Amino acid sequence: MTTLVIAEHDNASLKGATFNTVAAALKIGGEVHVLVAGHEAGAAAQAATQISGVTQVLHAEAPAFAHALAEAVAAQVLAQVAAGGYTHVLFAATASGKNIAPRVAARLDVGQVSDITAVISADTFERPIYAGNAIATVQSADAVKVITVRATGFDPVAAVGGTASVTVVAALADAGKASFIRSEIARNDRPELTAAKIIVSGGRALGSPDKFNEVLMPLADKLGAALGASRAAVDAGYAPNDWQVGQTGKIVAPQLYVACGISGAIQHLAGMKDSKVIVAINKDGEAPIFSVADYGLEADLFVAVPELVAAL
Repeated sequence: MTTLVIAEHDNASLKGATFNTVAAALKIGGEVHVLVAGHEAGAAAQAATQISGVTQVLHAEAPAFAHALAEAVAAQVLAQVAAGGYTHVLFAATASGKNIAPRVAARLDVGQVSDITAVISADTFERPIYAGNAIATVQSADAVKVITVRATGFDPVAAVGGTASVTVVAALADAGKASFIRSEIARNDRPELTAAKIIVSGGRALGSPDKFNEVLMPLADKLGAALGASRAAVDAGYAPNDWQVGQTGKIVAPQLYVACGISGAIQHLAGMKDSKVIVAINKDGEAPIFSVADYGLEADLFVAVPELVAAL
């Protein structure tokens, strides 16, 4: 039994979700191999050899992999599955993983097991349903199990200490089905939301984009935190889409999550309730957010947050 983990990287270094995905693979048992498909990605492949628990790194090198286009990467994954006899293929449940995994599952004619948060056995997994209000136990009888892993469900393995070797594998010729044109990336000096250890989030109660920045940014600056937002705040135009935390946004599990003016709708709770410590500030003492908070402050955020910043 051997598991193939598809690494996420920027050709120079591995992304954090890869370490969580390897952690899930180790719980399945057997050997764990990592595929690094990239362009001039030797540094990322070498970094993968250091991951604790990984026994082999496969490095596929081609210009078609430079931007991790789903069409090219999926074809390479299928080639490795055919050549290596893998029983499990694991992707992180990120935007990239969710784009590639279904293509692989469809071509293998197997059912995909999505967004797992626990491994019961080699063929049985747990995944949240109904916005996290219930946990489904899913058993797969497919010969090859294609799985996406919710990173917040597994503690990352150590990035150093591994002794895997690198095997260069032949890259498939580009089928020409898709090409990279350009990317428009928002530049941010703050930590990336899904990788941040501390997150300060705001809700619709802030009332405007100006208040969002005026009240929350000083607190985030003091804590060295990333900024997040509820769906209601994003829909109202108070915060950009890439700040949204929730079932239809980003799933996060920082060491500290500070929710300011967030009522705690199920949609939002599904994205942050696995945070290690949750602090809620809301003037409504009956707000659902207090049901998941470790520390709750029933107060006007426009008064409490500046006072907190001053105290820090």
